[in-house]
Amino acid sequence: MNNSLLNSIRFIVFLSLQVLIFNNINLFGYINPYPYILFIILYPVNSNKSVLLLGSFFLGLLLDMFCNSGGIHTTASIVLAFLRPTLFKFSFGLSYEYQTVKIADKMSPERITLLLLAIVIHHFILFYLEYFRLGLLFTILSRTIVSTLFTFTICLLIVYLIKPNKR
Repeated sequence: MNNSLLNSIRFIVFLSLQVLIFNNINLFGYINPYPYILFIILYPVNSNKSVLLLGSFFLGLLLDMFCNSGGIHTTASIVLAFLRPTLFKFSFGLSYEYQTVKIADKMSPERITLLLLAIVIHHFILFYLEYFRLGLLFTILSRTIVSTLFTFTICLLIVYLIKPNKR
């Protein structure tokens, strides 16, 4: 399948899942999953970075429109897309330099590190902009940690459903 067509399908699927299913999950009034960031993480390494930034912008913008959240998803998505190459270099080292990384392959410690770091950064920015007060730092950090664990679990399930192990 064409790479741009696959990315367009991922965009629509992750946006639809987030808006229709995951935005309605609010455990204990505190825990929210945001697996739409898998679009940013699963974007091919050797593809155009400008398209990723634009796609992240529009993904966040559409989510902000559906959630009426005032731009926090857009900001968090763009920052994550901008920091993505740095996260890849940190997680994979030289493998990233030679463009041999495929995140949707079998999960390894490097891929888990990348996924966790990306989720933590995204969620911290999202919740900081939501509260926008340094006096609420404990609330921001606790929501970030708890939502990160929940989002990480859902993201792992989605990755395993998308790319099952080939035997």
